[in-house]
Amino acid sequence: MAQKILGAVGWAGIAVVAAGMVARFVVPERQELWWWMLVAGLALVVVYGLGQWRSFAALFRRRQARYGTLAASGVVLGLAILVAANYILARQNKRWDLTAAQQYSLSDQTVRVLESLEAPIRVLVFAQEIDFPRYRDRLGEYEYTSDQVSLELIDVDKNPVLARQYEVQAYGTVVFDYNGRIERVVSDQEQDLTNGLIKAVEGEERKAYFLQGHGERSPTGSERDGYSGLADALRLDNLSVETVILSQAGEVPADAAVLVAAGPSTDLLPGETDMLRAWLEEGGKLLVLLDPPDGPDAENRENLIGLIAEWGIEVGQDIVVDVSGVGQLLGTDATVPVAATYPQHPITDRFALLTAFPLARSVKPVEGGAGGRVATSFAETSPRSWAESNLDLSGGEVAMEEDQGDVPGPISIAAAVSATVDADAVGDGPAAQAADDPTGDGHDHGTDAADEDATDAPVEARLAVFGDSDFAANGSLGIQGNRDLVLNAINWLAEQENLISIRPREPEDRRITVTADQQFRIFMASIFLIPGVIVGTGVYTWWRRR
Repeated sequence: MAQKILGAVGWAGIAVVAAGMVARFVVPERQELWWWMLVAGLALVVVYGLGQWRSFAALFRRRQARYGTLAASGVVLGLAILVAANYILARQNKRWDLTAAQQYSLSDQTVRVLESLEAPIRVLVFAQEIDFPRYRDRLGEYEYTSDQVSLELIDVDKNPVLARQYEVQAYGTVVFDYNGRIERVVSDQEQDLTNGLIKAVEGEERKAYFLQGHGERSPTGSERDGYSGLADALRLDNLSVETVILSQAGEVPADAAVLVAAGPSTDLLPGETDMLRAWLEEGGKLLVLLDPPDGPDAENRENLIGLIAEWGIEVGQDIVVDVSGVGQLLGTDATVPVAATYPQHPITDRFALLTAFPLARSVKPVEGGAGGRVATSFAETSPRSWAESNLDLSGGEVAMEEDQGDVPGPISIAAAVSATVDADAVGDGPAAQAADDPTGDGHDHGTDAADEDATDAPVEARLAVFGDSDFAANGSLGIQGNRDLVLNAINWLAEQENLISIRPREPEDRRITVTADQQFRIFMASIFLIPGVIVGTGVYTWWRRR
C-alpha cells in the first residue's frame, strides 16, 4: 500500500511541475502561481525519492548505472555552464562586430549625433511585420547607442490610425519625432536614416552659398571638376546650397550660414573684398579653396589673398611636391601631396584618413598672428615633401633647393582661424540676421532655452582656407578622407560641430560571381561528394569493427 502511495506522490509531483512550466509561459505575469507550483511539484518528487532510497541505492551499485550517472552529471554540468554564461552575458549586454567591413557598427557621424541628443527621440517604423527584423537590426543599434532613443515597430495594416496621424504614405517609412519636429525617411540605409535624424534634431536647413562670377567651381556642375557631389553631401548634412554673385547682390545674403569661394580663377573686385571683410567682422563664416598659380605670370588674386592675410593666414606662391610615395597607394604622383598628419583642431577631431590634394599650394598660419587673430594649421603633408617656388613644372623632374626659396616639409596646406566679434560691430548685419533666422524666410520659428543660450553666446567669425580646390571636386571627392575633411570644415564654419565626423560608407559588395560550370561543381561537391565521404567513412568504420 505504501509503495502505491509513493508512486502516486511521484506522478503527482511530475504533473505539478509540468503544469507549473506550462503556466510559466501561458500566464507569465502570475509569477507567484507558477513559482509555487514548481516548488510544490519538486517537493513531491523529492518525497518520492526519499521513499524509494533503497531501490535507488541498489540501482547505483550496478556498473552501468554508475557510468550513466557520470554521463548524466556531465550533461547537467554542461547545461548549467551554458545557462550561467547566458545569464551573465544577457545582463552585460555587450556586442562585438567581427565583420571585416564593420557592417553592423554605426559610423562615427551617427554615433556623434546620437551622443549629442539632449532630449528623447521616438523612432517609429511603419512597415509590414515580415520586415520588422530588418529594421530592428539597423535601428536597434541606434537605440543601443543612446538612451534617448526609443524604437517602435508598427504594423501599418494593424494600426492605420497612427500611420494616418504621422502622414505615412508608404510601407517602410521611418519617422523621427524629436521635440515635436517630424522627419520621414523611406529607407533602411544608415546614411539616409542618419540624415533624417540630423534634420529632426537640427530643425530647419541652413544655407551654404557658393560664390560665383570669378571662374569658381559650380555646385551644380556634374563634370569631373564640378562640385555637384559636394553639394549633394551638404544637403545630407542639413545644409541647402545656393549661389551668389556679390557684384550683383550688393551684399552677402542675410541667410548665409557659410559662404564658399571654391577655386576662383580671377581676383575679387575691391568692392567685393570689402563686402567679405565687413561680413567677417560681423561674425560671418567663409571657406576659401585657392589653387596655386598656373605659372610665374599668372594672376595673383591679391585682393582675396590680402583679406586672408588680415586674418592671420599666409597663402604661399608655390606648389607643394610630395615624394614620400604615400600617394602611390592612392594611384597619384608627386604633384598630388597627401596629408596624413592633422594638428589638433575641431575640424580634424578624431580624423585619421588620408587626403589627397591635386596641385596644391601652401597655406600656413602667420607667425604671431595678425590683429590679435591666431590661425591654426589642420592638415600637413609628410616630411618628404616641400613647397616648390618654381611654378613652372613643365620641365619634368624637380628637386628641393632651399637656396632658391623652396621650403622643406612638412607643409601646411590648410588653416583655420576664429575670432570673437564685438557685439556692437555685429548689430543688425547679415551675420546676425542669419543667426536669428537661419531659414531666411523672415518668420519667427520659436525659441527655447537652448536657442536663448545660443543667442547670449558671443558671436564668432570663422575662416578656413585650403590650398587646393580640386580635392573637393567630383573627380577627387571619393578619395579616402577628402569628402569628410571638406564637409567637416563646412560644418565647423556653420557651427554644426556635432556633424564633424567620419560619415557612413556604402556597404561593400562581397558577393562572388561564379560561372555555370563552377555552380555545377559546387553543387556536386556539396550534395554528393562531401556527404558521400562522410557516409563512406562511417560504413568503413562499422565494417572494420564487425
